[in-house]
Amino acid sequence: MKKERTNKLSCERARAFPIEKALTKLGHFPTKESNKEAWFLSPFRSETQASFKVSKKLNRWYDHGIGKGGNVIDLICQINNSSVRETLDWLQNGQISFSFQQPLFKVDKQDKIEIKHIKELGHFALREYVIKRGISILTARKLCKEVHYRFKDKMYFALGLANSSGGWELRNKYYKNSSSPKDVTHLQNGNSRLIVTEGMFDMLSLMERDNELRERNDLLILNSLGFIEKSLELLDPYETISLYLDNDHAGKNAFKLIMQQQPKCTDRSNLYENFKDVNGWWNAQKK
Repeated sequence: MKKERTNKLSCERARAFPIEKALTKLGHFPTKESNKEAWFLSPFRSETQASFKVSKKLNRWYDHGIGKGGNVIDLICQINNSSVRETLDWLQNGQISFSFQQPLFKVDKQDKIEIKHIKELGHFALREYVIKRGISILTARKLCKEVHYRFKDKMYFALGLANSSGGWELRNKYYKNSSSPKDVTHLQNGNSRLIVTEGMFDMLSLMERDNELRERNDLLILNSLGFIEKSLELLDPYETISLYLDNDHAGKNAFKLIMQQQPKCTDRSNLYENFKDVNGWWNAQKK
């Protein structure tokens, strides 16, 4: 009885943890805010218009894209795919213990991406897609593969970037997907310098610009700003770190968060100051 009461009190205290602060710890920043509310790009999917609302007064969230909301515990459980106990640990200590408990939110098997075949980039449609993004096939092959996968009983193919946990970032002309587990892509060559980008095409653009970039630097592709908190410890061993984050509100806030922990980082966004990201700038240079 005493243990149950302790857990209940812990949950009550945890529910008071500001949702905005929790999202910041995960690398999500508001696109607009007022004294009463803040709007974020949804942490559950890719979108260009913010549909995720946080009420500052109630400390509650609501995702208009999926018609679902809740408190901070519900939110962290879903983002981190964690149990309530793991979420309480994360809110207190900033980490997940990764126990073998069943996740609070289950994903139906048919909604999971199942990787079927991985091969060298060769499909005409993917080659065309890469070239239209300003990247040569030779450069794309240095970083990416052609990945065939099943999703909801249908087969698809995409340009794939492997992450550091065995999952894949998947891109083609029509879709932007990823397979589990989600993670950053950290490519280590034993260099003392690190290049950091948000997405694969930003890194490919830098590699296209400098064909020796990968040989002279280690590379870190975040794949999502949600991995900033996790990535901070990866920056420790490097003498110099160059950040090529997006020129938007979220990217600028992410840079500030990183600089608080790693002041040795350098903001390189002046290279593409009139563009949203590196790939947008690089495409403009190619025309």
